[in-house]
Amino acid sequence: MRLSILTNLRAGRNDARLLRVLSFLKEHPDIPHVETERHDHVPEALALLAKQEVDVLVVNGGDGTLQHALTEILSNRVFPHPPLIAPLRGGRTNMNAVDVGSPRSPVMALSALIAATRNGSLAERIIERPVLRVDLGPEAGVQYGMSFGAGVVHRTIELKHRMLPENHFQGLLGVGAFTGALIARAAFGSASGLLTPDRVEIRLDGQLVQREQFLLVMATTLKRLFFKLRPFWGRETAPIRFTAIAVGAPRSLRAAVRILGGRSPLNGATDPGYTSHNVQQIELRLDCGLVVDGELFAPQAGRRVRIEADQRVRFVQTDHRRL
Repeated sequence: MRLSILTNLRAGRNDARLLRVLSFLKEHPDIPHVETERHDHVPEALALLAKQEVDVLVVNGGDGTLQHALTEILSNRVFPHPPLIAPLRGGRTNMNAVDVGSPRSPVMALSALIAATRNGSLAERIIERPVLRVDLGPEAGVQYGMSFGAGVVHRTIELKHRMLPENHFQGLLGVGAFTGALIARAAFGSASGLLTPDRVEIRLDGQLVQREQFLLVMATTLKRLFFKLRPFWGRETAPIRFTAIAVGAPRSLRAAVRILGGRSPLNGATDPGYTSHNVQQIELRLDCGLVVDGELFAPQAGRRVRIEADQRVRFVQTDHRRL
């Protein structure tokens, strides 16, 4: 099994960590390694690695770098056969890498991968996960990723990027705090400002959700978000976890706590204001902005979005504690 590495030099908030990775790779010149500085360089970088007939693609970047890599591999078919993917925690946000199973140190992860390829134990580290196929229409095309948000999620991330310097309040602490506060406010706080409702038409597996305005709309194939948050309580056997909170849903601090822990906010009672199901397909019609794995897509009037999980990706765990 031949390793290859894609490094996004601008993804990380820790220059010392990046330098340790680059120094480590100098000691392993036999491993194909391509560096990029912008997301739009990812297609060319992956095309170079694809020519070298590699079996494992190590993505040294954050959630956005992995999202671009998944889109190139699954949508644009840059590799003749999709490689195994090993995400490292090399970016400002690494929710996907944490959920798959990657240690805090990228060098430790790389050492584990090299050892596994040499001693024949790599197969023991492979896990298969569904990924979201998000069709955003003719302008943005098909995007692949692990999580999706609309409206308030887009506005919150945009505000965080605008207000906070790149190297402050980022990573698990920053994004986890913002995500937790956003969900809590949707279930407990005032429906104003960032939480101004968005008009969204939602169909889950063809069934129309009987509300029109929503404070929160999100979907994922991850088992958990930051800090083990699981704001999804559907029990169906299906790959996509979906949650929405509509205007008019009874809201309270108790409901917020239950949602963050992955439990029904109404303790088993049903109310159309709260929707959480595991589904095969989501269809949306909306005007607000969207987010796929932290990548922002601007608002567009009357946009139709179709979300499925039509492909499964084989990831490689590098954290020995998850084996």
